[in-house]
Amino acid sequence: MILYHGSNVEVKEPRLLKSDRMLDFGTGFYLTSSFEQADRWAYRTTLRRRTGAPVITVFNFDETQQNKLKVLTFEAANKKWLNFIAKNREGTAINDNWDIVIGPVADDKTMPVIRLFLAKVYTTSETLRRLLPQNLNDQYAFKTEKSLQLLSFSEVIRK
Repeated sequence: MILYHGSNVEVKEPRLLKSDRMLDFGTGFYLTSSFEQADRWAYRTTLRRRTGAPVITVFNFDETQQNKLKVLTFEAANKKWLNFIAKNREGTAINDNWDIVIGPVADDKTMPVIRLFLAKVYTTSETLRRLLPQNLNDQYAFKTEKSLQLLSFSEVIRK
């Protein structure tokens, strides 16, 4: 399977970096199967960091080996997904021993709704109702060194 990583630098050898940013699935190396999503990530990262240039690094993911790892998959933006990303965004995740987490991405289009959920303005059902019409792309968070071994570098696309 082909996965894309959007950034302001090329990443031929993925690493797990500690970050203060509260991300949907916690700390990890994030990719997506959507080239368009990776393109948006590349531009946003470049703007946020004010250095580099938008770059998409392409990886092959050997998904035939993922059954040997602890993988958490969210098939849709549902209550379990929402609670999981809420805990990560708040920095209160209880169980973070997954090798890979896969599921919808709470991107810039969805974050206003997610923020109102975190602020307890929206209930779970209201939040999900507002998210359902949106076409949410996927994201893959590779959270352990073991999981990174399933990725092989393919190419770099400079924007």
